[in-house]
Amino acid sequence: MKDFRLPDLYDRVRQIIPAPDWMLFEDDIEAILALKREKNAVILAHNYQTPEIFHGVADIVGDSLALAREAAKVDADVIVLAGVHFMAETAKLLNPEKTVLIPDTKAGCSLAESITPEDIELLREAHPGVPVITYVNTSAAVKAASDICCTSGNAVKVVESLGVPKVLMIPDEYLALNVARETDVEIIAWRGRCEVHELFTREDVRSMREAWPGVTILAHPECPPEVVAEADFSGSTAVMSDFVGERKPARVCLLTECSMSDNVAVNHPEVEFVRPCNLCPHMKRIDLRNIREALENGLHEVTVDPAIAEDARRSVERMLAI
Repeated sequence: MKDFRLPDLYDRVRQIIPAPDWMLFEDDIEAILALKREKNAVILAHNYQTPEIFHGVADIVGDSLALAREAAKVDADVIVLAGVHFMAETAKLLNPEKTVLIPDTKAGCSLAESITPEDIELLREAHPGVPVITYVNTSAAVKAASDICCTSGNAVKVVESLGVPKVLMIPDEYLALNVARETDVEIIAWRGRCEVHELFTREDVRSMREAWPGVTILAHPECPPEVVAEADFSGSTAVMSDFVGERKPARVCLLTECSMSDNVAVNHPEVEFVRPCNLCPHMKRIDLRNIREALENGLHEVTVDPAIAEDARRSVERMLAI
């Protein structure tokens, strides 16, 4: 487990977090670091968490795929998921014997709320024999009703792994449409959308190019297809981060949630980041204070109904096997 002194931590983020703000975070960070040792706990943080969480207290960071992979092999008694509820459910599915906590039970997801197991049943009736690929941004109950999961980072690979001419891909309509452009497999989409990424427009991309000459624009595949088409590159948050690290563009814009740019910028001070700011209201429900309270008081434990856990786990494990 990481064991940093507070000055070491601040040295990493001083170009992102002003010193007065850091002073407000120090007590909670110090307490969280001590609680992790006391409780044998780890913190998994999504790329959309704020820098004081992402760089200050998290043990494992990444996109949904990375967190799912690491959750399956984490060595701890307690997992705190600094993200949204479906991510905590996934961690619990892969660690049924461990205690999984989420700091705020209202940290949800517009995609997860856009579809139910009953919707999948109707889709199967309308498209008999067509396999259902479910984005991990869904409830455990929806995963259980599906054949396999995917993330934005492995969606094309999952689609093509099934060896079939047609698939149902739910619930993100834009992810499905963007994946369809990269494969010959016919993809039937559902009309779910991410409330953050659907806000980006083609006009936004063109305006940024005019305002910031030479900018390299990276778009998340949950963005509308016309936005992805206008961008220079599209990929998951992990792939975006790798792109910046490998290509080191002089000026870059990440069309995704706000905090992603801050977190990537910490490791690449030589790159200028243009920051169009769409906040995820659910991710921002997580903060240092409720992470600390979760560890201090065992709040809020995430459970999965045993009646659906086995099938949901199967869908996730099939994805991880690919």
